[in-house]
This record gives sequence, C-alpha cells and structure tokens, in this order.
Amino acid sequence: MEIDKLAWIHIRARKLLGARSRGNPVCYLPGGKREPGESDAEALVREIREELSIALDPASLVAAGEFRAEADAKPAGVMVKLICYEADFEGEIAPAAEIEEVLWLGHADRERCSAAGRLVLDHLHACDRID
Repeated sequence: MEIDKLAWIHIRARKLLGARSRGNPVCYLPGGKREPGESDAEALVREIREELSIALDPASLVAAGEFRAEADAKPAGVMVKLICYEADFEGEIAPAAEIEEVLWLGHADRERCSAAGRLVLDHLHACDRID
C-alpha cells in the first residue's frame, strides 16, 4: 500500500520549514492529501492555508522532487510517496488546525523528522540548499 501526499518546501536562512502536529513528536513537511477531484495545486493551496494560515500562489508552484519512504505510525510495509513543490506565498506563517508548532530544520534535525522528511532533508543538504 502507498499513501500519496503533497508537501510544500520552503527554505529560509538555509533552514527548511517543518511542522509538528498536536501530541506528536515527529516533524513533517507541511501539506497533506488530495481530496477527490483536486489537482496538486488545489490540494496544496488548501492544505497549507489550513495548516499555516497563508496563501500559496498556485501560479508559482514548481515541482521540487518526489520521495518514497516507509510511512510513520503505519503497519510495516506501508509506504508514503511525498510529492514536493516550492511556491511563493502571502501572509504570516502561523500554526493552525492540527499543527501545534512550526520549526526551521537543518540537516542536523533529521532524526526529529518522518522517514520521508529525512529523505527531503538529505536531498536539500546534498544540493547545498540547507545547513
């Protein structure tokens, strides 16, 4: 089984924006799953608005990679496919909905992240985009 998810990559001062849900110590990339009939852009704009109280500019979305890893808190063998995008936004990033905390992550923080998040951090570090 594979879970299909979308994520927003946002880097500031060589740190990657991450999020942590209430009651969960694991950090994730902001984003989520598509609703039936939604495009990637529609779903990501909706999820980021719900989680971070900001408005992504759908016209600025740029594909930033696809990563596969074992899903966290799921039975063994369940995989997650994380399709990542970068995009411009308007507003002030603030946790909302199930998000308790937003964090700025460097490569040294990888052990705090989901398996898919660790792959993204490794990739961004190898590309010299984060410290």
